Amino acid sequence: MAKQLHSLLSSCLLLGTLSMVLVHTPAQVHSITLESDIEVLQALKQGIDPVSIVRNSYLHSWDFAFDPCEDAGLFQGILCTFPTDKSANRIMAIDLDPAGYDGFLTPMIGNLTELTSLSISRNNFRGPIPETIANLQRLTRLSLSQNLFSGRIPRGIIDLKHLEILDLSQNHLSGKIPADITALRSLVQLILSNNALSGKIPDLSGLWQLNTLDLSSNNLDGNVPVLPINLRKLSLSHNVLSGHISPVIVLQRLTALDLSDNRLSGLVRQEVLTLPVVVRINISNNQFTEMEAIPYPREDLQLRVLDAHANRLRGRLPISLVNIANLSSIDLSHNQFSGRIPSEYGAKLGSSWKSLFLEDNFLIGNLPATVCRRDSGGQSQPRPQLLKVPTKHSVLQRRAKGKLRLCWAARSQHLRRYCEFTTDRNKVQ
Repeated sequence: MAKQLHSLLSSCLLLGTLSMVLVHTPAQVHSITLESDIEVLQALKQGIDPVSIVRNSYLHSWDFAFDPCEDAGLFQGILCTFPTDKSANRIMAIDLDPAGYDGFLTPMIGNLTELTSLSISRNNFRGPIPETIANLQRLTRLSLSQNLFSGRIPRGIIDLKHLEILDLSQNHLSGKIPADITALRSLVQLILSNNALSGKIPDLSGLWQLNTLDLSSNNLDGNVPVLPINLRKLSLSHNVLSGHISPVIVLQRLTALDLSDNRLSGLVRQEVLTLPVVVRINISNNQFTEMEAIPYPREDLQLRVLDAHANRLRGRLPISLVNIANLSSIDLSHNQFSGRIPSEYGAKLGSSWKSLFLEDNFLIGNLPATVCRRDSGGQSQPRPQLLKVPTKHSVLQRRAKGKLRLCWAARSQHLRRYCEFTTDRNKVQ
């Protein structure tokens, strides 16, 4: 009896020990996505018109019967964090496809506090950008372009100190650019084009890492401001800016400059035309009156395209353009240039210049002989460069009044039809 009692007590102690071990041993389970993050994804999808969520689109793959981060093949367009400490997964990126989603961006988006990238471009999101976007303190990329967002740029955006890319282009945003946007010191690209923004462009010189600035197609006025010196691409076109363009001469890394369709005036300084690595300059449709000469040949310049049409440039055609070694396309049409076409232009058209537009000026006299070449029959024909021009601005294009003759036929006063283009004012013979 004593032995049986001892055996029973030993068994009870063993069971108790095993129970304690089981209670204190951590459970080995897979981490799951944080519930509040899942709720944001649900709200995001619920804010979209179901009709616009088509088969094979990213949102069509969001099935909340499964975990957003754990189930492969589902929840396309999101990336997650997978903590090593077995804490819950978090949503770190949302990159939706351009499927034409039609709806509103939920204010709950501000609850995704681990989000580093939000890109929902080329859809039909409408209404204001939620103010709660300011809660996304880890965000480095915010791309809401090509949607239907309206209202003002949320002031809280200036609190996103890690933001590197901000693209709000092609929406219906209005109001002013926040003056303290310069607080976003990490910005590399700032693209606010094709909206209805108004007022003056703030001083952006503090954005020292910025390499792309596109504020085109808005209603911005005032002068060209002080700009970040590391810019590589600058577009301020299609606004109502006025004054001179001296602020751009410090942009020694600029490769593309577009200031077209404004009210800029005065002198186009040679420092603008000789920026060391700029490839394209468009200053068309402004009120410039003079283009400063480039005093000596520059083999080091990269400028290939110069568009200065539809200004008020006057005087003789600038011979010094031939000093820019790599220049190949020039548009000086629709200005007030007078006098003869320089023979140096003809030499360039026989070599490196691929297109030259001079229509609608006050030019007189004969064209340089090198503009034309003789065919095997002795007939004078335009060089191929003159034919390889866009149809919209073609030098062969007909208008209602007058004719500017490109080439004379040999020993006669008759012109071949393809050797003439028309103009209202030029009287070149």
